[in-house]
Amino acid sequence: MQIKKVGVVGFGLMGMGITQVCAQSGYAVVVSDVSDERVNKGLASINSRLSKRVGNGKLSLTDKDAMMARINGTTTNQDFTDCDLIIEAVNEDLELKKKVFAELDALCPRHTILGTNTSCLSVTDMAMATKRPEKVLGIHFHNPAPVMTLLELVKTVVTSDETIETCRKFGISLGKNVVVAPDIAGFIVTRLLTPFLLGAVRMLEDGIATRDEIDTACKGALNHPMGPLEVVDLIGLDTELSVDETLYEETKDPKYAPPALLRKMVTAGWLGRKTKKGFYEYK
Repeated sequence: MQIKKVGVVGFGLMGMGITQVCAQSGYAVVVSDVSDERVNKGLASINSRLSKRVGNGKLSLTDKDAMMARINGTTTNQDFTDCDLIIEAVNEDLELKKKVFAELDALCPRHTILGTNTSCLSVTDMAMATKRPEKVLGIHFHNPAPVMTLLELVKTVVTSDETIETCRKFGISLGKNVVVAPDIAGFIVTRLLTPFLLGAVRMLEDGIATRDEIDTACKGALNHPMGPLEVVDLIGLDTELSVDETLYEETKDPKYAPPALLRKMVTAGWLGRKTKKGFYEYK
């Protein structure tokens, strides 16, 4: 099967990035969120990103307008009925995701592939909320999706080889390097990255080094573009906490146990860039 039209459910940070990547690669995209305000905010954000590329001479105005014309925002799942692939990018809440998958399964034709952008939750549980589990997989983009070159496909025990191959070709068409991971908590990247990020939070919590010392050291010595605390702010502290709890629940490995400082910051509403305050403050 050839993918021609893509649906994206959820127009937050990851949904915006996925939508932009698909539109840039020539796909028609329909993207949804719960209100017109959130849909319009997402469209405006993508337009702003692309306009900056036009201003930098990296993109022509004609191409930018063509990309935006390929994106259609909506507040109803009814507009997904002619999509070949739908990528769910709502909050990291398994019950919410299962509800989304059940609704999409009831609406969409049998050929439609359903993917989730989860970084940690059970793809199998989402698949079994549908009557097409063989056509359900993880399609894990990394943040920011227009920049990061990796795409993780997550294969459950019931995902068909045909589904994986179709989505592998789709990922390559987006200019991504595609890897296939098993459906275990954290897959490949999150399972490796989480102890590193939590180690930085614990180091700050224990007073071993300051925020700036930790991030500066990692950027300078490891050649990372962002320090670990900057990364947590970008991910969202609430999202990071949810991932940590899922990994710890499945593995019982203390390296995945969320530090008290992270929990307290989430309780205080300091969620990182999206609330303008986390380990850093953002104007």
